[in-house]
Amino acid sequence: MLMGFVINPIAGMGGRVGLKGTDGVYEEALKRGAKPVTPDKARRFLSTLKGNFKILTASGGMGENIVKEFGIPYEIVYKIKGQSSAEDTKEACREFIKKNADIIVFVGGDGTARDVVSVVDSKIPIIGVPSGVKMYSSVFCITPEACGELIEKFSQGMTKLKDGEVLDIDEEAYRENKLRIKLYGFAKTLYFEDFVQSSKSEYGAEDEEDKEAIGEYFVENMEEDTLYIIGAGTTTAKIAEMMHQEKTLLGIDAYYGGKRIAEDMNEKRILEILDKYEKVKLVVTPIGSQGFVFGRGNQQISEKVLRRIGKENIMIVATPKKLEELKVLRMDLEDCEFLKGYYRVLIGYGKFKMMKMV
Repeated sequence: MLMGFVINPIAGMGGRVGLKGTDGVYEEALKRGAKPVTPDKARRFLSTLKGNFKILTASGGMGENIVKEFGIPYEIVYKIKGQSSAEDTKEACREFIKKNADIIVFVGGDGTARDVVSVVDSKIPIIGVPSGVKMYSSVFCITPEACGELIEKFSQGMTKLKDGEVLDIDEEAYRENKLRIKLYGFAKTLYFEDFVQSSKSEYGAEDEEDKEAIGEYFVENMEEDTLYIIGAGTTTAKIAEMMHQEKTLLGIDAYYGGKRIAEDMNEKRILEILDKYEKVKLVVTPIGSQGFVFGRGNQQISEKVLRRIGKENIMIVATPKKLEELKVLRMDLEDCEFLKGYYRVLIGYGKFKMMKMV
């Protein structure tokens, strides 16, 4: 089977440093100490890949550097010059089409998906190895390892094809605490249950009463002398509203004694503030329709942060409507087996539902 394979080398770099994306802020991400994340995600995908494949790829960090580590036959069909760009991704995909690739696998986030689908349209199937900050589109596998298994199933004729939504946000508005999601098109993508994620769902006013009940109960039962680190989302924002405090809707804030003491924290700032408090609780909510609690849209809450906090101090909140769409809760993290298991999810005033994290 002939597989086009392209990596966006800078995708996801803005996550841990609190930039909520990397589009247009690559230099700022570097100044904040951001490190590339796509090479590791690409390796995780390729290490799981089994079968008789030939890979078409781009030179350097857009594919060649990683592919050659695995002994898989490959051909460089596009050479980049200098720092990679969105146009390089598009040109590589044009070459994949010319070479009659059976499928295109890309490593990146929603912005990369937009670049790929703008060229490929519905000519051949595409699938994404998740490596961005958000990944709201329904053209991504749930993990890099799942993507390797999915491609093997595709080569054996075991998968279905579907139209997947390609969504993205306005990152400038995102950094200003505004969430604007736009549909950019549809791509022909693979489907196999529990291997490919759904598009992110947004919920309307019907959820407000549940959010208020969650917020009211939560605030009434907050512990004294405890630092609360509260993650992104409208449900968690309702908790802050019930405290009569502001909340960075799409960021990570810290509260102590009923007051916000830090806002829009990156990984480094979270680790610094953890040094100052003995008792801590982390409050998070899953992404609608996808179920991801960690590793998507909140990379500031890294593996290192989670080990410091501990599973026993993680509190998950979600409305009943959100949980209706989820069979399990998910995380896209490495070396975090300790997080797996069951959690009591707060879904209303004094109401809980047991959910499994996988």
